[in-house]
Amino acid sequence: MMYNLLVTDAAEPAKLATILASAFNINVRDVDVADSLGDPDLRNWEAAVSCEYSTLRGSLSWALEIYAQKSVTDPPSESALAQQVAAATGAVVLFPAEQDLPSAYWAATPEQHFTRARLYESDDEAPVYRIDAVESPVRQLPNVRVVRFPEVVRELKIPTPISDSFDEQIPAQSLTPGSPEWQVSDHLGAWEKLVSHMASGWAGSGWCPPDLYCERLAARDGLEVFPSQLPPTAVAVLQQGLQQLDSTYVGLTSEDRQGLLAELLLGPESQSAQLGWWWYRRPEPLPW
Repeated sequence: MMYNLLVTDAAEPAKLATILASAFNINVRDVDVADSLGDPDLRNWEAAVSCEYSTLRGSLSWALEIYAQKSVTDPPSESALAQQVAAATGAVVLFPAEQDLPSAYWAATPEQHFTRARLYESDDEAPVYRIDAVESPVRQLPNVRVVRFPEVVRELKIPTPISDSFDEQIPAQSLTPGSPEWQVSDHLGAWEKLVSHMASGWAGSGWCPPDLYCERLAARDGLEVFPSQLPPTAVAVLQQGLQQLDSTYVGLTSEDRQGLLAELLLGPESQSAQLGWWWYRRPEPLPW
């Protein structure tokens, strides 16, 4: 199993070996810690756990590439290992999240807290790393700004079973980007994500950026007229799915007769626009 950790403060290699031995519940003699630029002949290639460290510049001091052999039983998750390294060293430890984004890192703190971290890397031959922001305060990073990361919310893996069922009724060759069928699928998926995210209590993020909320309301606009070429089975799935999603949305929102949410999202032009009923309902409290 591979682990990739980025550490704000370097530790002594011998101390790191002890930390890894404890984390993997093995003898320290079965841990090999070595400089990535060191002599490979001095490595213990039979070690149950091996760790190469590289020196970094900027907000980070070390990059750790850790490998556990298959013989290691019950290895920790990457997040659990990051937490143990952070607690033992007093450093902040970053590890990658699933999304391929600059903000797609988790930061583990010595206080057993996790938060998102946005990390940038310079184009220098020897890159300089900068922790640009975190989503919640980190005592060890007092000069790093605290902000929410809207790009992470956009990349949340929210299941869309209704949209998936619709796609199954459409010939694959008709779901090419830009086609009417693809547009319906895209709109349906966006609407389903908004309703599902709301129903979960905004799980995975705790909030929703207003521009994303607006985009997904606009996606519902695109589902008012169905393309004539949709197969009857697809229309049936679409109608049933919309009925389910709309009903859930109504149950999760309150009536907003004055259109305060629409005006907040669209500006003054909302007063003269012909908007669907979904623009005149709002979650309480607003998720941003």
